[in-house]
Amino acid sequence: MSKHFIFSSESVGEGHPDKVCDTISDYVLDACLAQDRRSRVACECFAKSNLVVVGGEITTRAQLDFAAIARQAIRDIGYVNDDDVFHADRVFVNCYVTRQSPDISQGVDARAAKGKKKAEQGAGDQGLMFGYACNETEELMPMPIMFAHRLGRELTRIRKTGKVPWLRPDAKSQVSVEYADGKPVRIASAVISTQHTPDVEHAEIEEFCIEQIIKKVLPKALLKDTLYLINPTGRFVTGGPQGDSGLTGRKIIVDTYGGWGRHGGGAFSGKDPSKVDRSAAYMGRYVAKNIVAAGLATHAEIQFAYAIGYPDPVSVYVDTFGTGVVPDERITQAVGRVFSFKPADIIKQLNLLRPIYTKTTNYGHFGKNDSDLTWERTDKVAALRKAVK
Repeated sequence: MSKHFIFSSESVGEGHPDKVCDTISDYVLDACLAQDRRSRVACECFAKSNLVVVGGEITTRAQLDFAAIARQAIRDIGYVNDDDVFHADRVFVNCYVTRQSPDISQGVDARAAKGKKKAEQGAGDQGLMFGYACNETEELMPMPIMFAHRLGRELTRIRKTGKVPWLRPDAKSQVSVEYADGKPVRIASAVISTQHTPDVEHAEIEEFCIEQIIKKVLPKALLKDTLYLINPTGRFVTGGPQGDSGLTGRKIIVDTYGGWGRHGGGAFSGKDPSKVDRSAAYMGRYVAKNIVAAGLATHAEIQFAYAIGYPDPVSVYVDTFGTGVVPDERITQAVGRVFSFKPADIIKQLNLLRPIYTKTTNYGHFGKNDSDLTWERTDKVAALRKAVK
């Protein structure tokens, strides 16, 4: 990568149509795990206008009211205004849910089966997962995505206080950071698009977003000749699923590293931790963050891959982009000694069979300071340092 460049990342608010669907899917997952920690959940959601469709494969002993769960998720987001077409109490909820395929479950279950290589718990699907960390922010995340999340989170916080009555749930933010000699030196632009009531003037929205959101959330030292773009179309009254359709799993770059770290392609929301799309991506973040926190590199990315029904990863690869204090091969070997990448071990190491997933849905699955999100711990620093010697 060039040493002088501008890199942009976006975030979306809780009321964005795709995030509405992610939220409903994770509400269903947590409802399952709260009653039955061994639930197998792959919950997808579609939303448009005043319709919600919940579908997927769920095997659980939990007793669920999908319509009530969906309505609660929508209510918590904030679609409760009298003029909302997409309203928590008025949406139609259709459910199309079956049990997990027995062909998949026999591969995931820790038991022998004809044609299965090992009697251990296997990966729920084939695929490749990435984890990433860097030292640009205190969260050990890339700066553009963390700043975009901070804007969105503050916008939502203020909206939910009710102090700015013209704010509505749908929103997007975007931050472009200029780098010189590979280091962030300036925020080149900050973009906020927020849904609003029809009676507010654009000038008021612009002043509020610049003065009360951007300048209070982003570092003053980096706001140098910054371009501010607020509701650039001039109007954003029709939003949420009324204005655009939503689908679970369509914001995978927002959910991870904002395009800076690579992504294997699998979505997270609505999936229980037997699905390595989610659990192994969390594990990758855990490993990469500990590598950077240990001082072994300033930037670290790990990739590993699975075959369905097989417990061991078919590959593990660490890349420090030339920032490692020892060769990447030694870091990879140390990672193999400190961590286990078997699906059952990931679930145990990160304590994933808990109803914690609604905490992950919005403003990134990584970089949050919450003790329940165990993949953000840096408790393997000493072990990694010892293992590379």
